[in-house]
Amino acid sequence: MAAEPVVYGASERPPRGDYARARPDYTCTQHHFAYTAADHDTYRRLYERQEAMLPGLACDEFIRALPALGAKDRIPHFDEVNHRLRQATGWEVVAVPGLIPEVPFFTLLANRRFPVTDWIRTPEEFDYIVEPDVFHDLFGHVPLLFNPIFADHLQEYGKGGLKAHRLGACELLSRLYWYTIEFGLIRQANEIRASGAGILSSGGELRHSVCSPQPRRLPLDLERVMRTRYKIDSYQPTYFVIDGFQELFDKTAPDFRPLYQRVKDLPELPA
Repeated sequence: MAAEPVVYGASERPPRGDYARARPDYTCTQHHFAYTAADHDTYRRLYERQEAMLPGLACDEFIRALPALGAKDRIPHFDEVNHRLRQATGWEVVAVPGLIPEVPFFTLLANRRFPVTDWIRTPEEFDYIVEPDVFHDLFGHVPLLFNPIFADHLQEYGKGGLKAHRLGACELLSRLYWYTIEFGLIRQANEIRASGAGILSSGGELRHSVCSPQPRRLPLDLERVMRTRYKIDSYQPTYFVIDGFQELFDKTAPDFRPLYQRVKDLPELPA
């Protein structure tokens, strides 16, 4: 049975990606030979822009690990990244054709395999893209997988996701992912820094999230996070801040079943 495309949120455009290439677990082979010179140039320009913005805005762990991605001037071979990543934390990246369903996604994470979309945006989408592409997934997410504490947290998140699916609580847990792994902030040396992949791979939201006086920046509170809706088509009006990745690991270690039950009985909060 062929893998079916996945849509999260509202969109009039059908999902991008060749899902006919996907295996039953939604992984596929990275056809590196199929990338064009324009594809590699888009990646190079995106990388150069983001790397130049990182000092003073990105967390120290991300900046230290970024060189482990390897090539800056082309889309890396995933096998090359995996050689270094397996040695560091036992993780590996696997190619997927695009967004994948919850259970395959959680299963991959639980087995220390991070799904990376293998196509790249067009030059016309340079500043903004609705769906995650190879640059967002690889540049935004993978460097922190070289950090042992974060790497262990993400595996536990995958295990917790499978449990949340059985309990009918995936929407609540997805908000935790959104506000920490995608759009989280971290306090370092009494200053705010970005740690979420959606921020670190964004040309505009990186500075907005750290420096703008407009958004609210709140200490991480799991109950509030799970009650709070989020926006997929604009900068976040609210961010949650951790004091370190150990805090994130410790706060998400307990059994979430009592928390899910409590949150389900409370009203949702706007983004």
